[in-house]
Amino acid sequence: MIINKQENFVVHPGVNNVNGTLLNALLYKYPHLINLSRAGIVHRLDKDTTGLMIIAKKFMTQLKLIKMLQQHDIIREYEAIVVGIIPFTGKINMPIARHTIERTKMAVNLQGKTAVTHYNVLEYFRNHSRIRVRIETGRTHQIRVHMAYINHPILGDQTYGKKTNRSKKNTNLTFDKIYNFNRQALHAIKLSFNHPITNVRMTVETPIPQDMNNLINILKDDNLKIEN
Repeated sequence: MIINKQENFVVHPGVNNVNGTLLNALLYKYPHLINLSRAGIVHRLDKDTTGLMIIAKKFMTQLKLIKMLQQHDIIREYEAIVVGIIPFTGKINMPIARHTIERTKMAVNLQGKTAVTHYNVLEYFRNHSRIRVRIETGRTHQIRVHMAYINHPILGDQTYGKKTNRSKKNTNLTFDKIYNFNRQALHAIKLSFNHPITNVRMTVETPIPQDMNNLINILKDDNLKIEN
């Protein structure tokens, strides 16, 4: 199955999130998934990243899908809003590893695992860019780390972006609305792959969520104010 994950929804249980995760929900809905690794979850999304995820219901299906991921046979595309005016198209090929000091974070590290991210611009705003991203690899926090590495962090990313004081009201209401976006503006919008059993080509898309739509409208309005 393919699900459309909401924001503020943890995928795997951890120290601070034992219950209420996607894995817990899957086991409640489909008890037989207890026999599969990670309850059939093939790939993950961060807690506040929204969008499409693949879940396997059978052991052999999960093995095939994981192999397809490793061989880059599953195309995963995202939409994001990044800070700054990014070049129109680009490829980031920089390895990623666990941060040497802050162990909950990842970082570009030449000793890390291969990580490749492609992007192209969909729309420019005054101080931001809306981009479509395709990843060849699926390292933890890959898009967020790569965008921060090229100095265009994802808007709202409090881990890898520039910190903003959310409690301080700015005299510019537009600035305040933009920089108080309460998560990283990142959405898994499209999956394309051959069905692991029938081999029929499948493409699944989901619209960007309402909070990102609202953000885009605010950025468009900001453009109009400058033009006028």
